[in-house]
Amino acid sequence: MDALINAVDSTLRTLFVAPSASRECPTLPEHESTDSLTDADRQLSGALMRVNHVGEICAQALYTAQALAARGAGGAGATLARQLEAAGKEETDHLAWTQRRLDELGARPSLLNPLWYAGAFGLGLLAGRMGRGVSLGFVVETERQVEAHLASHMERLPVNDHASRAIVSQMKADEARHAREAAHAGAVELPGPVKGLMTLAARLMTTVAHRV
Repeated sequence: MDALINAVDSTLRTLFVAPSASRECPTLPEHESTDSLTDADRQLSGALMRVNHVGEICAQALYTAQALAARGAGGAGATLARQLEAAGKEETDHLAWTQRRLDELGARPSLLNPLWYAGAFGLGLLAGRMGRGVSLGFVVETERQVEAHLASHMERLPVNDHASRAIVSQMKADEARHAREAAHAGAVELPGPVKGLMTLAARLMTTVAHRV
């Protein structure tokens, strides 16, 4: 029951409460602003950071659901749950950073955030119920895909948007570490078709969130 209450609390905080970061936002000094960006650059950065913000909404859902499933399994599941929850706290930093950057750019979050959260929560719960190895394998594949996605954003962000680039760079490093930690903890390799479906789902989300 405690695990369920914590999951509900995490859901409400993610969707309806301004996130707080435990680490400093990796941006340039305060005298750097969006003034050097053209309107087109600001719109592009806003759209890309909105997609990244949605990714962090989904990350909160995935880690919360997988931790809930792990605690429900009992025994060694508690250890896995703690690992997932620790990674989820770092993802909260990402959520706060991307929200802050959206505000600075005058851009809004996705209007479909509750839908993205619900879909990701369902996937995380399913993965979590398939056992420790699969759950960790899901983390590995998710983080690898997110890392690749962030790398593509580093290429697409305006060259003079140093603040967004700093955030995305740190997020990319964190996601790569989460994947390594999950792999070392006993993740199993997911089947090719499953990876393909995850890629298609991510592509749908990024395409829609870019505009909505």
